[in-house]
Amino acid sequence: MRIGELSKRTGVSPRALRYYEEQGLLTSSRSEAGQRHYSDAAVQRVSLIRQLFDAGMSSRVIATVLPCVDVPDDLDVAEETFTAMTRERDRIDADIAHLVETRDALDVLIKANSRHRAELSTTLEPVTRSA
Repeated sequence: MRIGELSKRTGVSPRALRYYEEQGLLTSSRSEAGQRHYSDAAVQRVSLIRQLFDAGMSSRVIATVLPCVDVPDDLDVAEETFTAMTRERDRIDADIAHLVETRDALDVLIKANSRHRAELSTTLEPVTRSA
């Protein structure tokens, strides 16, 4: 199938499909006129690539994970994939910890602002702003 058909069947733009190919995540054959042609299996592969992107993986990490799908019986490939996925999970855990710290710092500021607003409302008259 040509790139437009793959795009329709997967909901992924032709530009993204070309990017996947540039990154080595997806392969195609070329016609004599240079048009890309994809196998039917490309639909499932694009779906998997989207799932991995949605899980927060970069194209570099996805490229290290996909060989496990391509060569499922190779122990070395399975070990490399396991290491890559574990490393990615650890990165996500660190990102989550940082986000929690950021949220907690924001909560402190919100509480301080709430106290300040409460103090202002009891001591000052509202300021009328002209338009």
